Amino acid sequence: MLGKMLISNVRVIDPASAFDSVTNLLITDGKITAIGSGFEADKDTTVIDGTNLMAAPGFIDMHVHLREPGQTEKEDIASGCMAAAAGGITSLVCMPNTKPTTDSPEAVNFIKEKAAAACGVKVYPAAAITKNLAGEVQSDFCALKAAGVIAVSDDGNPVADDRILRKAMIQADKQGLKMLCHCENKVLSSGGLINEGKISEVLGIPGMPAEAEDSDTARVIEMAESTGCAVHICHVSTRGSVKLIREAKKRGVKVTAETAPHYFAFTESKLLKEDADFRMNPPLRTYKDRFAVIEGLCDGTIDAIATDHAPHTPEEKADFLSAPNGVIGMETSFAASFMYLKEFMTLSDIIACMTVKPANILGLDAGRLQVGAPADIVLFNPRDVWTVKPEELHGKSRNAVFKGQKLIGRVYYTICDGNIIFERKKSR
Repeated sequence: MLGKMLISNVRVIDPASAFDSVTNLLITDGKITAIGSGFEADKDTTVIDGTNLMAAPGFIDMHVHLREPGQTEKEDIASGCMAAAAGGITSLVCMPNTKPTTDSPEAVNFIKEKAAAACGVKVYPAAAITKNLAGEVQSDFCALKAAGVIAVSDDGNPVADDRILRKAMIQADKQGLKMLCHCENKVLSSGGLINEGKISEVLGIPGMPAEAEDSDTARVIEMAESTGCAVHICHVSTRGSVKLIREAKKRGVKVTAETAPHYFAFTESKLLKEDADFRMNPPLRTYKDRFAVIEGLCDGTIDAIATDHAPHTPEEKADFLSAPNGVIGMETSFAASFMYLKEFMTLSDIIACMTVKPANILGLDAGRLQVGAPADIVLFNPRDVWTVKPEELHGKSRNAVFKGQKLIGRVYYTICDGNIIFERKKSR
């Protein structure tokens, strides 16, 4: 729906330009055409009263599992996009561990067609580095790029063969595809269910040592350094990995990184209740790891906040020991980030980790509230306190890691290309 929209009397925060002021936004045919005062709405203009709200660039989640094709009982592209919109997310990268695997142009086209019929969130597919995520035969990066892929990843199955990983890294770099790496030494973590440490000892449950993440982070960084290629480290959870990434950036290695809200909000103590909704991979770590992640966000070692949104059915999550890893998080990502980081970071810096920084990593025309930019905008109330009720969330699954938590900051409008794709009734 093309036309005009006026968002009036709203506090606009654009980290990319360091702009922060109460003003007005004018949108015409899906683009931001004016910021300031002196323009009025005509009868054909949609008007949103932004009083008590803040406007930021639409959030970008660069790590999402939409499950479709193949596991639509957990989530599908339409429901995942609706959950994203409810969380203020206007762009997302969907991971390739679908059934069948997203490793062909046909699979990519299927996702694009489904996304085009959803609510309007921009879906960018990531394809598998290797066929069937098996780590043996590289996917056709050239054909996948032509089909519309912007990134490659073997997700939770790190490419263990150094020769295959090196060749893939070089080819991805040449194709302009971002390589997203889940760093885990599967030999060290084999059989582990939660972090290896005091809690795993108390519960008598096999653990995943921090070294499993750290050693593979070091391997990926070393390969990026030797090849000169760019690489992105997914869902950082350990102080060791934060240190490795920090040191690599100082040496000029082309490495970026993300973490997820649960890693800077919680520790492994959450597992004492043996609730499988708090099981994910990498697992919740220690107090020292949690604060190392926060420090990494504060000093820029960790660039982006993503969710690793991983829906599972209640039946799957019912048994603590047999449940699959993963939590949902798109509808809570901003509120949880604001809640747990506001003592350490400015609101603008938090927003930057969810907008312009992931946009720059992925090469997207997004993440900015400036004249001429796409009108991808989130309007939120930073003072709104709300309780996370899984049954009220918009996706199919209920494995919300922040369930029952009171969070601060709530999305009221999500606008994508000038269209309102989510609206919540405001309580003033």
